[in-house]
Amino acid sequence: MKAAAALACALLCTTVAAAARPRTQRVARVVDGDTLVLAGGQRVRLVQIDAPELAGGECYSRAAARTTARLLPPGTRVELEADPQLDRVDRYGRLLRYVWARGRDVNLALVRAGAATVWFYNGERGKHAGQLLAAARAARAARRGLWGVCRRAVWNVRAPATTGTSGPPADSRPPASSRCDPSYPTVCIPPPPPDLDCADVRYRSFRVLQPDPHHFDGNHDGIACER
Repeated sequence: MKAAAALACALLCTTVAAAARPRTQRVARVVDGDTLVLAGGQRVRLVQIDAPELAGGECYSRAAARTTARLLPPGTRVELEADPQLDRVDRYGRLLRYVWARGRDVNLALVRAGAATVWFYNGERGKHAGQLLAAARAARAARRGLWGVCRRAVWNVRAPATTGTSGPPADSRPPASSRCDPSYPTVCIPPPPPDLDCADVRYRSFRVLQPDPHHFDGNHDGIACER
């Protein structure tokens, strides 16, 4: 009897431990900078972060989506980590999760790259809040990603990413920064990666020097993203 009870307990404990571990899933596609679809059709919203909205044509929205797609190409195996301090599902039915791929916290990687910023919805801070905040501040100080490209980006951890849909006049001098590519002397645009297009930066009719790493100057007349 004791042996049978011990065996039953061992099986039950193993089952509970397995259920507690994050489940491995496969990525079907990336929707935008902070949302993906799993192979089974379930949508996942990366929790505690926010990327510029594609639908609103916000500055850096396409670049953010490309960054996420590069980190999570279709077929990538991911582990989804729920935060016990936060909601598990949002009002749209999306899973709210930290996403891990190849041992990397993708939520944190996006913030570090400046492809997303921190958003503590309703002011609620999860278990990785400290790391995310540190990464966001470092990205902003180094002008990485949206912090270098979107001159109207707003720092507010209690609100969604706000990057604006237009930049300053093309003849305004950018601040000195090693993240400004010399091919664009009148605006401050970082070098690739990621590869940007005109919709990402929202500058118009600005001067281009070769080699034009982002290929903004399609007709090679020395002026990029002409109106």
